[in-house]
This record gives sequence, structure tokens and C-alpha cells, in this order.
Amino acid sequence: MKNLLLEVKNGIAYLTINRPEKLNALNFETLTEIETAFDLIESNKEVRGVIITGSGEKAFVAGADIGEFLTIPAEEGAGFAARGQAVFRKIETCSKPVIAAINGYALGGGCELALACHMRVLVDTAKLGQPEVNLGIVPGYGGTQRLTHLVGRGKALEWMVTADMISAEESLKWGLANYVVPHSVLISTCEDILEKVKSKPPIAVAEVINAVNGYFGEEGFKSEIKAFARCVSTTDFKEGSSAFIEKRAPKFKGE
Repeated sequence: MKNLLLEVKNGIAYLTINRPEKLNALNFETLTEIETAFDLIESNKEVRGVIITGSGEKAFVAGADIGEFLTIPAEEGAGFAARGQAVFRKIETCSKPVIAAINGYALGGGCELALACHMRVLVDTAKLGQPEVNLGIVPGYGGTQRLTHLVGRGKALEWMVTADMISAEESLKWGLANYVVPHSVLISTCEDILEKVKSKPPIAVAEVINAVNGYFGEEGFKSEIKAFARCVSTTDFKEGSSAFIEKRAPKFKGE
């Protein structure tokens, strides 16, 4: 795989998003590789847990590849969101516990990737957030649903409509983080959790994950796809994305 590193060691799959020059931003190719990786992980009986992280020390995943966003035809907005949701749903429904080892920025699609994981361990300097409104769109890979489920309607709405970044301390306070640790023990903390899991019966672990996932309603995810598609068709989306790439303030017109 071009953009991922995958290693299995002592029953744990280590999956690293490896685009450091782009702060590990998610492009179409990387999404496909993540899907492939989880097919391999699911079919490998030796794997009892998964740790996902980003290469380098700056970013877990700093967001989606905005340059690719501008190539999405308005009529394909729904399909774009549905594709990302399907890949992240594969992570969420993985029968082995998946821990996001968040080593830096986890923004936009990166935050949604972290939310799709079963647990999150953050370095103390990590920053999370769903800043999609700055681009004239909404989170499209499940963020509106999973963030609300984790922290509650009021706080989730505040963070999404203000695009405020969320510190590691706030993440722990609001239930986004299981643990906040120094960078030196980020991976070992995740390994400690999975070592405990490895002593438990695999079928029971898988059924716990399946039962917890049953809480989510499909209608909410479908509503997010429709909202994303509508935003992609707006002039504000083109302006917001162009302004981001050009490093200038956007001028939104509400159209």
C-alpha cells in the first residue's frame, strides 16, 4: 500500500497513515487502502486488536485532502460522503477492538476517523475538531452522528458550528479520550489495553462491540449524507475550499 504501513506483531495490528508531507491527510486512495487493510485485519485470526496512528509527531490525520474536494462534481456529493462513511463503518464494526493513537492534529476527516475507532488515546498536545463549516460543508464521514453520541447534542453542535479545536484536556473531560498521555508512552498505553483484551474470549469481545454498535440509527447517517451533498452544490463550498488552499479568508454569500 502506498499511503499506509501495516504490521502485525504479537497479535496486534499496527496501522499507520503514512503521508507526512501532507500531515497524513486523507485522499481517495488512502480511504481505499484503509478499507483493504481492515479486510485483511478482519480475516486474520492472529489479530486480536488494532492500533491506528499517523506518521510523524505533528498529525494523526490533519483532515481530508482539500485539493481533491474541489474535484467533486456537485451531483456526486452524496456518493463521496457515502463512500467515506462505508470505510469508517468498517472500522467501527471490526470485531477486534480498534484504538486511535492520536499523536497530533485530528481534524475533519481525521477526527471522524478517530471517532470511528472504539477507543482513543491522545498525546497531551493533541488537537481534535470538526472545522468543516469553514469550508462551507458539514462533516460527511459520520462525524455529526458519532461526536453527538460521545459528548451530547449541545457540545457537539457548539464544536461543529464554531469549528473550534478541542484540546486533549477537553477531550478527556467530555469523553472523547480514554486517556491523555505523554508522547513517549502513547503506543505502549494502547498496547497495555490490548494486552488485557487478548486474555479475553474473542467471540465475547466481538459481540460486545456488535451490541454497542447497535445503538446507532442508520437514518442519522443518511441525513448526514444528504446534508453533505447539498453543501457540495453551493457556491460557499467552492469559496471555502478555494480560500483554504489559497490561505485567505473566505467570503461566504449564503448561496
